[in-house]
Amino acid sequence: MSLSRVMRWITGILEALLGIPILGGVYVLSQVWTPLVVMLFLHIITWVLTYRDRGITAGSILGIITSLIAWIPFVGMIMHILTAIVLIIIASRPDFEQRS
Repeated sequence: MSLSRVMRWITGILEALLGIPILGGVYVLSQVWTPLVVMLFLHIITWVLTYRDRGITAGSILGIITSLIAWIPFVGMIMHILTAIVLIIIASRPDFEQRS
């Protein structure tokens, strides 16, 4: 399993946790939006690793967008859930599937 795939799993699971209604929002607000900044950096790292491995980068790009707009209450929750779904689906695909 490649490092980029591991990072897609990690960021997907973290996005799913942040997307939990009320709990994700309370956590982000209690940490003064720091989790969004941390996720932004994790998504950038994941994107670079995935791009280097010639993998599918859509999940990481969506994660970067999510990290930038997730401060909007309900939009953020929906974006976290969508990003988690995309990242987990892409991470579950075999490593040999590459973008063209």
